[in-house]
Amino acid sequence: MLRKNSLVVLALSVVALGIPAAYADGNDQGDNNDFGGKHVLLISIDGMHALDYEICVAQKTCPWMASLGKNGVTYPRTSTSKPSDSFPGLMAIVTGGSPKSVGAWYDVAYDRMLAPPAVETGNGNPPGMCDPKHPGATTEYEEGNEIDQTKLNGGFPGYSLIDGGIKSIDPKKLNRDPFDNCNPVYAWNFIRTNSIYSVIHAAGGFTAWSDKHAAYAAVNGHTDGATPTNVDDYYSPEVNSNIIALPAGTMTAFGDDCSSIIDPTGGDWTTSFVEIRCYDQLKVNAVLNWIKGKTHLGGSKAPVPVIFGMNFQAVSVGQKLIENGAKGGYKDAAGDPTTDMLNEIKFADDAIGQMVMALKDQGLFESTTIIITAKHGQSPIDTNRFFPIPGHSGTNGTTPSTLLFNAGLIAQTACEFKGGTPPCPAGVGGGLGATEDDISLNWLKNSDLNHTLAAVSLLENSAAMAGIGQIFYGASITTSYNSPLVDSRTPDIIIAPNVGVVYTKSTSKQAEHGGFANDDTNVMLLVSNPNIDQNTNYQFVETKQVAPTILQILGLSPSALDAVKMESTAVLPGLF
Repeated sequence: MLRKNSLVVLALSVVALGIPAAYADGNDQGDNNDFGGKHVLLISIDGMHALDYEICVAQKTCPWMASLGKNGVTYPRTSTSKPSDSFPGLMAIVTGGSPKSVGAWYDVAYDRMLAPPAVETGNGNPPGMCDPKHPGATTEYEEGNEIDQTKLNGGFPGYSLIDGGIKSIDPKKLNRDPFDNCNPVYAWNFIRTNSIYSVIHAAGGFTAWSDKHAAYAAVNGHTDGATPTNVDDYYSPEVNSNIIALPAGTMTAFGDDCSSIIDPTGGDWTTSFVEIRCYDQLKVNAVLNWIKGKTHLGGSKAPVPVIFGMNFQAVSVGQKLIENGAKGGYKDAAGDPTTDMLNEIKFADDAIGQMVMALKDQGLFESTTIIITAKHGQSPIDTNRFFPIPGHSGTNGTTPSTLLFNAGLIAQTACEFKGGTPPCPAGVGGGLGATEDDISLNWLKNSDLNHTLAAVSLLENSAAMAGIGQIFYGASITTSYNSPLVDSRTPDIIIAPNVGVVYTKSTSKQAEHGGFANDDTNVMLLVSNPNIDQNTNYQFVETKQVAPTILQILGLSPSALDAVKMESTAVLPGLF
């Protein structure tokens, strides 16, 4: 194990990971554009708990990840961002920050200073007025921003059938800034800090990333304008698009032939245990092309990226999905996976094996540090605890946001009508200041203490019907986040429900993420390189520590990250 308290071993660690001594001993001498052939492959297996990794290693069902663990440090006490939604979860990994600094709370959230889109989004976020006298709107950074979210390529006519990227974003479906001529606010404009991609690209490194939505090009870090440049090759086939047959010869690492629709469910890729593997394989193939010195679809030559990677959706789908009565997830509270769930883990492991073999074939394995973690977990692991509110029949209770809305307390998007001021008149829809999964985030019409206390009193009196476990407001929010009185994006009230409660009517899910529960937030984290001795580090760590660690590995200063400076985010322990 590489230990920090030995000068001799420290020197060896510097050589082993190729880290300049100036950075290994904490000296900050600025960016270094000579990477010495070093690379970082960053992988998020969305939903992959620390428990899942431990079980699959013990049961020998993930041999490739187990092999990487023999030359790596495992962190079983890793926490994701809170909330554990994909958007803040991804931002934590690439920026080193939480919503406090980055400003990303959820795919769908609320900002008291932004305006709604010019046209309705694909997910129904309504348009409204763009007037600095009446700011405040639901924010949306997911598939609903795309030209046509039913298409794998997001609807941009210049993309091939299986391509995808920022050109599929429809600016008319973006929130607007009423204080900047009502210009559209792209996801990379929306976030407030830079990212590892900002720093590495500025230092001369070629960069690449693949994810599930075009909007997740927010990994570029805060960038003004409509065209970010910090990710040199960004690939985002849309996960919530309609399932289609993929080109002939497209096979998953698990052996699925994707050239025909294998599992015709009539839904999107997340509605099938099988088809989600075909979707993920597109991104795996992009990674394989990057390793081979090509662009994501393999059509052109490109430098092998200094930083590159992807997210897997298969495990997350395997945990949540009920398909035609067949349940994924787990057999028991101990985390033993069902067959469908185990197949998703095996697929992700086989795909990682493809990447490892490609790195070896290209002579890059020794110089590449592989980091595997997850944007979020999934709750509950014990599906016997699953309790949907309002439930499939709508009789299990009432969600917190519904209670607050019915009482006239929830913030609302200003509607586009004569004399338009909130609330919207009868028959005119407006976006709401609330979002719910296995958490409930609520933005009130008025953030002052009296209105907040009135809302909390209503929730306290209705706690049983809303499945409320804990209510955060006032100081219990400002200990971790900015005050809603000074930050336009901080919710006024956050509700963590009882374990197992998910605010949903869906009959096709049995778990969700976004919340603060252990099953939501405790995820796997492995840092592997052939020159690292195997070790398990039991210190509590967070996924936001991945970002400064990547910069340290590459010989760049962790303090070049805005969020690292703002939140004093440390590099991962036990590596340097």
